Amino acid sequence: MPASPSTARAINDRLALRLLQDQGPLTAGQLKNLTGLSRPTVADLVERLQGSGLIGVVGESGAERRGPNARLYGIVADRAHLAALDVRTTSVSVVVTDLLGATLAEASLPMTGHSDEPAVQRAVGLLERTVAEAGVRRLHSVGIGAPGLIDPATGELRDSTGLPAWHRRLVGALQERLPATVVVENETNLAAVAEQREGAAPDRDTFVLLWLGHGVGAAVVLDGALRRGASGGAGEIGFLPVPGTGGLPSATGCDGGFHALAGSAAIRSLAAEHGVVSGDDRGEEPAGAVAVRTALAAGADDFLDALADRLALGAAAVSAVLDPGCVVLGGETGHAGGPALAARVEDRLAALSPLRTEVRASALGGAAVLRGALLTVRDAAQDELFAPTTP
Repeated sequence: MPASPSTARAINDRLALRLLQDQGPLTAGQLKNLTGLSRPTVADLVERLQGSGLIGVVGESGAERRGPNARLYGIVADRAHLAALDVRTTSVSVVVTDLLGATLAEASLPMTGHSDEPAVQRAVGLLERTVAEAGVRRLHSVGIGAPGLIDPATGELRDSTGLPAWHRRLVGALQERLPATVVVENETNLAAVAEQREGAAPDRDTFVLLWLGHGVGAAVVLDGALRRGASGGAGEIGFLPVPGTGGLPSATGCDGGFHALAGSAAIRSLAAEHGVVSGDDRGEEPAGAVAVRTALAAGADDFLDALADRLALGAAAVSAVLDPGCVVLGGETGHAGGPALAARVEDRLAALSPLRTEVRASALGGAAVLRGALLTVRDAAQDELFAPTTP
């Protein structure tokens, strides 16, 4: 059946808005050519979108030719303002942007040495100061990336053993204090979103991101969609039982799991065994990432080979179950290792599994969480604002 006039208008409007988002300002003639719509239909949708405050005239095109210049139409970027937060165990980072994702202000703050309530207030204060610095009066949406499980039914951050209680309290405080939509997602899942959209895996609709930071985790992307699992725990690879840990994980701790081989503290200890200096984990950058970067610069092949052996165990387990075809070594440590560490892991993985699996290094490192939070909340805000209005 042919679409009703209102449905057709909605489809045309969304198509035009997506083109303006992806390609920047366009003339009515360019919109006509790109959409295949008639000139009257394009004129109608431009008038409609201007009337709704979603697009406006941002310039002119055609100064190089004779005749009147054509108006350039663009999305009104300040139609809504967004914020994204990367909530770690030791810090909080925030960025405030317009509807198109242009950064207006950003800041970060260490959170070590503070009890729960002061930590919540410091984090909320950081967001409020950054919003004020950006000159924004009201946020439309806020995206939060945090470690731990996100309840798939409620979207809430669940209590997790080993994580600060202030994480969950911060989410509640922001939901209470802000007249904005607050979206929470697991940090590793957000990193995978960013790596697929702007990082190491733009050509992959199926892959696994192996997060290597202070802790370890995994994000599963199958057929272009994040897979969170029945309880939101898909990718909790730190609990994976593997040889070489001297024990087994438990329901309350992953000390005997893959975390004991690939977490930052474990990598630091492995580096020390091979004479590689790595510092400690009290700074923003994990000691594991420092150790890998130092080893690459010094040519410490024995350490890098031993680390690749460990990482290949986790990658092999993921490949055996999911056959993703691609594993991205994410987080600060994966980024520090670059193609050299990824190639080592891929070689060892090929010896452990009959399933051909490419291993790539993160292109974004630790910055992927904040970027993924922004991309996710921007998509949600645009879906709401670009939705057709009821006639």
